[in-house]
Amino acid sequence: MGNACSNHLGIPPAKGPYAVGCTDFMMDHTAQGSFFRLYYPCQETEKAEKPDWVPCKEYFNGLADFMKINRTLSEKIFNYLFGSFKIPAYLDAPFKSNGKCPVVIFSHGLGAFRTLYSAICAELASRGFIVASVEHRYVCSSICCMLFHFLLTCVNVWFHPQVKQRADECILALDRLTQINSGRPVQNVLQTKFDCTTLENSMDLCRIAAMGHSFGGATVVEALCKEVKFKCGVALDAWMFPLDDEIFARVKQPIFFINSEKFQWAGNISRMKKLDSASIQRKMITIRGTVHQSFPDFTFLTGNWIGKLMKLKGEIDPEIAIDLSNKATLAFLQRHLGLEANFNQWDPLIDGQDENLIPGTNVTVLQSAI
Repeated sequence: MGNACSNHLGIPPAKGPYAVGCTDFMMDHTAQGSFFRLYYPCQETEKAEKPDWVPCKEYFNGLADFMKINRTLSEKIFNYLFGSFKIPAYLDAPFKSNGKCPVVIFSHGLGAFRTLYSAICAELASRGFIVASVEHRYVCSSICCMLFHFLLTCVNVWFHPQVKQRADECILALDRLTQINSGRPVQNVLQTKFDCTTLENSMDLCRIAAMGHSFGGATVVEALCKEVKFKCGVALDAWMFPLDDEIFARVKQPIFFINSEKFQWAGNISRMKKLDSASIQRKMITIRGTVHQSFPDFTFLTGNWIGKLMKLKGEIDPEIAIDLSNKATLAFLQRHLGLEANFNQWDPLIDGQDENLIPGTNVTVLQSAI
C-alpha cells in the first residue's frame, strides 16, 4: 500500500495539460438563485492570483457550529491551521480551450461548501472539463449548520426533502451554465473580473455528468433520476440514507461508486446494490487505507498525526488515493460521455485492478438485504 505520506502540506496541483482557472457565480440572492464555483481550462497568466481555500471567516464559524465547538476559539484554530492555503487554480483567469468542454456538476458533502473539493475539481478542469461546484443552500451549507443537530432528530422530515432540493440546485446550476453557453446575458451579483461572455459556445452540453461526495453522492443519484441531461454519475463514498427507495428503479444512467475502506457499512452498501442492473453499467471500487475524509481537501492540509486523530487521513498517502479516484473517474467519464481522450488508459481502475483498490466492496452484504 502507498502509505508513505508526504511531509509537504498543501492541495496538490492538477496534473492535466491545461492550466486551471476558477471564478464564483451567484445568480440572485434568493432561494431560487444559484451559487457555484466554476473551474475551467484557462490561459496561463502571471497576473492572476490563487484564491484562499476558505473564502471568508464565516465559513470557519459554520464549521465550528457543525462540530459543536466555540466559534471564537475555533476561528483562531482554523485560521492557524488552514488560513494560509490556496486553491490550485488562478482566480478569474481568462478561459481557454481547444474545443468544447464536457461539463461536470459537483455536489459537496454535509457541512461542507463549494471550495472544499478543489483537488478533484481542478484536476477535471486540467483535463478539459468545465466543473461547477455547487454551494448548497438551506441548513446543509456550512454557514447554516446551527440547525443541523436538531434536525438529526427529524430525519424523515428533513433529509429526504433536502436531497431533492440539492438535486434541484445541481439542475439549476446546469441551467445557468446552459444560459451562459448560449450567450444570453447573466447577472453575476458577485461582480467578479471574469468575462463570462468568453464561455459562449464553450460547453458540450451533450456530455454532462454529476459527481459528489457523501450527501453529495446521494445528490448525484437523485439528480440522475430528475434530469436525463446527466449522462452518468460518480458518487464518492456516498451516504445513501437520504434517498427514497422508489427512485432506485427510475435511475437509467450509469453510476460509479468510489468508496473508502473505513466509512461504509452493510446497510449503506445494500442500498447502492439496489441500483445494480443487467443492462446499465453500475460499478463499485474501494480504495484501500482510506477514510471518509480522504476525498475533501482537508486530507492534504494536516500533518500525519493530527490528520489521523481527526480522521482526515487514512493509512494510504492521500495524494495516491486522490490520484486513483481521479483517474478512475476520468476513465469512467470517457466511457460514458463518449469522449475522445486518452483516459481509457486507466480503464483497469474501474474494475479495481490496482494494489490499492478492492473490486466492489470490503463490506459483507447479505443477499437478503438487497
